[in-house]
Amino acid sequence: MNQERLMKILLSPIVSEKTTRLADASRQFAFKVLPGATKPEVRKAVELMFDVKVNNVQISNVRGKVKRSGQTVGRRADWKKAYVTLAEGHDIDFMGAE
Repeated sequence: MNQERLMKILLSPIVSEKTTRLADASRQFAFKVLPGATKPEVRKAVELMFDVKVNNVQISNVRGKVKRSGQTVGRRADWKKAYVTLAEGHDIDFMGAE
C-alpha cells in the first residue's frame, strides 16, 4: 500500500454524542472513509496519521436518505463509515485540548 493512497483513505472523523460515548467507553473512533477503502487500508491509515496501535476495524456502508423538496424527490449519496478500536493506552484527541 503506497503512502499517498493511505493519506487519502480517511475523509473526516465523525464527532457526535454516540461516537464520543464510544471513545470514552471502549476507545472506538469513527471515520468517514473512501467508498473503496478496505479494513487493512483503514488500519494502516489510522496508524500512520495518528501514531497509534489499532486493534480492530469494523466497516459499514451507509445508504443515502431519500429527501423531498416540494414535488422533487432526491437522494443523498451513499458513503462508508469505519469504526476503529485502539489498543490499551492509545488515544486520539480531535478537540486539541491543551
